[in-house]
Amino acid sequence: MKITFLGTGTSQGVPIINCDCPVCKSLDFRDKRLRCSVHIEVNGKSIVIDTGPDFRQQVLRESIHQLDAILLTHEHKDHIAGLDDVRGYNFSLNKNIPIYARQRVIDRLKVEFPYAFAEDYAGRPRIDTIPISNQAFLFEDLEIVPIDGMHGGMPCFGFRIEDFTYITDMNVLPEKEWDKIAGSKVLVLNALHHKDHYSHFTLKEALDLAKKLSIPKTYFVHMSHHMGLHGQVDSGLPMGIHLAYDGLKIEI
Repeated sequence: MKITFLGTGTSQGVPIINCDCPVCKSLDFRDKRLRCSVHIEVNGKSIVIDTGPDFRQQVLRESIHQLDAILLTHEHKDHIAGLDDVRGYNFSLNKNIPIYARQRVIDRLKVEFPYAFAEDYAGRPRIDTIPISNQAFLFEDLEIVPIDGMHGGMPCFGFRIEDFTYITDMNVLPEKEWDKIAGSKVLVLNALHHKDHYSHFTLKEALDLAKKLSIPKTYFVHMSHHMGLHGQVDSGLPMGIHLAYDGLKIEI
């Protein structure tokens, strides 16, 4: 399995428009963060989790020529706004792209992208929406395990695929879901910044959770400019825990 972090930033990305803080002005490429998304290559399949506003830029940057499925964690704009750009894959691969999400997310897609569901609309993104619940499901021969948590007042899915677990946009992960994560080799958690937040884990909360889950390697994503400079923050983290950055590739 090969994992590529397409984007590791929060909803505004980093740098933020009209901000002149040290992080936004940093020349370190690790401090340049597009909206949160990840690409997974496993068993000959190419899967993307979330298609935010930077989706087109991300897949062009990483030269992703194959796309077999999209998993959506929740319906916020920074996780779905780039969905229209699946058209490039429709044209080149001559196929619809299946999208797996809970029903409320699919309902939102119908509001945000009504033309994608109108069969008489020429050039529409061709997608097949498949509703999922908090139960493991099969994408062809690959088992995918949703992990249910809360993003403020909104339900949000994380996903486990084989030995990789990806959890973004949560501030509550019930203990009843922890068994789904146990035995993973790599865990990804959101860690917004240092101060309490109503819908995201802080760095301390993410560190505490990572310690409890005890996964060999943990990476943090969905970070705002308030997290601080990558080099300074990452160097102070415990062994086996790192800030992810855009373009980071890991193999399991």
